Amino acid sequence: MKGLLGYGGLILAVLFVLSEQANKTGKGVYSSGTDCTQIKTLSPQASSGVYAIQPVGVRTPFKVYCEMRSDGGWTVFQRRSGGAVSFNKNWAAYKSGFGYLRQDYWLGLENVFSLTKDNSKRWTMRVDLWDHDGGSAFAEYSDFRLGNEATAYKLSVGKYSGNAGDAIRGAYPGIDQNGYGFSTIDRDNDGCTPCIFDDIAMTQCTFLEGGGWWYSKCGSASLNGEWHPSGDHVGWASGLHWRTMKPLAHSAKASRMMIKTSLPKLGGSLGSKF
Repeated sequence: MKGLLGYGGLILAVLFVLSEQANKTGKGVYSSGTDCTQIKTLSPQASSGVYAIQPVGVRTPFKVYCEMRSDGGWTVFQRRSGGAVSFNKNWAAYKSGFGYLRQDYWLGLENVFSLTKDNSKRWTMRVDLWDHDGGSAFAEYSDFRLGNEATAYKLSVGKYSGNAGDAIRGAYPGIDQNGYGFSTIDRDNDGCTPCIFDDIAMTQCTFLEGGGWWYSKCGSASLNGEWHPSGDHVGWASGLHWRTMKPLAHSAKASRMMIKTSLPKLGGSLGSKF
């Protein structure tokens, strides 16, 4: 046992040295880890930026943007700040990811699934929102996880906290998005069969909201619709909606979705804990 702990300590020390070096490539990508939380833990002074990570069980590393905060390293998987990147994409694009890591992007459903599939780790999702009036708010959910593609990357979230409101579970009863699969313009997994809005029967939420999301009927959270500039952000069915923060059809100015995990427990195999 003593030898195993010494070996694990040696591995941790090597990882720490590699992380502390944080040597950049020509493209400004930092040295890798299994996720942004691990990188921040091993190198507390690590700065926000693009890192190459390789979750356990993933053969090929992929790049992410890590938001390094005092409460840990967060892996950003969605960011919106303008209209330069269209989020009106099909299933294949949402599965693999698109956009620009240092600007607006979607990390990819398969990549997020690869991070959260390890049942030994518990993930927190944070949603940051900025409105066109200079205000901001956030929502955090414990026990965040996505299912695999066979489940349409089903959303699972736990307890809510924050000041933006629990829009995922809904501004009113019957529209809880927790437990629903992801829908895109070419793959419908929502709960409308159909949904009735006034006198309009809607069978696919993506036609109304735009973009891809975990739609229910259709729900009060949707951050991947068409981006609307200030002065033209009210009254749209599409947009960046978090209706427990801004009611009705107010589209947000910017959004960010990111995840982090709690620290691994000491002891055991180092590789199985990260």
